Amino acid sequence: MNATEVTEVQDRGPAAYIAEFVGTLLLVFFITAVVSLYVSTDPARFVDFSVIGLVHAFLLFGLIQTLGLISGAHFNPAVTVVMTVLRQIKPPDAAIYIVAQLGGAVAGALLTKLLLENEGEAVNYGATLVSERALEGAILPGMVAEALGTFFLVWVIVGVAVNPRATKEWAALAIGAALGMGVMVIAPLTGAGFNPARSFGPAIVSGEWGGAGDFLLVYVLAPVVGAIVAGVLYFTLIAEPGKRGLGGMEPVG
Repeated sequence: MNATEVTEVQDRGPAAYIAEFVGTLLLVFFITAVVSLYVSTDPARFVDFSVIGLVHAFLLFGLIQTLGLISGAHFNPAVTVVMTVLRQIKPPDAAIYIVAQLGGAVAGALLTKLLLENEGEAVNYGATLVSERALEGAILPGMVAEALGTFFLVWVIVGVAVNPRATKEWAALAIGAALGMGVMVIAPLTGAGFNPARSFGPAIVSGEWGGAGDFLLVYVLAPVVGAIVAGVLYFTLIAEPGKRGLGGMEPVG
């Protein structure tokens, strides 16, 4: 998410890979912990998604501020994929990022289970599932919701942190706020994953996938597609006249 314009895409090293692992671990731990503590399976109990959304916002803001200069603060395979498409990271580095993110996500979910075994068991330690009450478990609406949420998140990321003409001072806050807002709206529908790693971690730890095929469609394919569409569309629209498309953007580190 950090963008400093240079002539070539910078190579990432061990520090960046560790930052992606640690950042994703913290992201998934705090998200699954707040879900375990605040979400109830009792339909009569009010679930305050504003609290959960604010945790997402403050959490991502802090992680970007502290780790953005080290790794770019992706913490999300969908973000890494779109950054690869936009030539912000080399494919070999992107592959290592994704492995680190998935590993960090599992570690974060395991930490939640270790600390909140009783509190989190009923909600599968924060696993994301298509709501039976709101969407009747329908996969297509779930895919649309996850794609839209990820689209908006990545739209903000590329607009404030990747666009070489953007003012970067408010980037971390804007990105955190975009995630928090998306969670407040879409969490009652799908759990608001917007991030294959965030969904993967608690699914592995709890064993609750909602069906492997459905998981891949809703929580992997839909976020990746939403992210790619957002990134490509944004740079197609904002490229300078005569430089329409991705060719009008300088690669950055």
